[in-house]
Amino acid sequence: MDTQDQIKLRGRCRIVCRRADGSVRWQAENDNLIVNEGLDYMLDGGLAGGTQIAAWFVGLKGSGAPAPGDTMASHASWAEITDYDEAARPAWIPGAVSAQSVDNSGSVAVYNINATVTIDGAFVSSNGTKGGTAGTLFSVVTFTGGPRDAQATDTLEATYTYSSVDV
Repeated sequence: MDTQDQIKLRGRCRIVCRRADGSVRWQAENDNLIVNEGLDYMLDGGLAGGTQIAAWFVGLKGSGAPAPGDTMASHASWAEITDYDEAARPAWIPGAVSAQSVDNSGSVAVYNINATVTIDGAFVSSNGTKGGTAGTLFSVVTFTGGPRDAQATDTLEATYTYSSVDV
């Protein structure tokens, strides 16, 4: 009899780009990579008595493929997009955990784009500083089908969902 438990953690990001009139320019929804640093944090903060991170933030990612070893200080294959009006990365404000899932659908991360920019995904970090390289990188998503353009006066809405299942 096999008595081993395995947990699958899944992150999924949905971004909707709206024109100034509120109509949808494009939307993308993809599974993300939970990087090694994020997995280590879950074990440390959740099981080993380590320090819990109380606030998370959502950033926008440019072109490039994330790697499991990426951190906020070192992610050479991709760069953060900072062409939005907000002074800091929007907070990821989760609702209650239910059925092994948690998301920020009640308080989506919003970006008011201020230049023509090419976006290829998003990331979640413990650092709210726009363009900052400190803190813990938890996860990164890249759009399937390639990057998308957003125009000045567009608004992006990002919803991140994390769920787990015993497999």
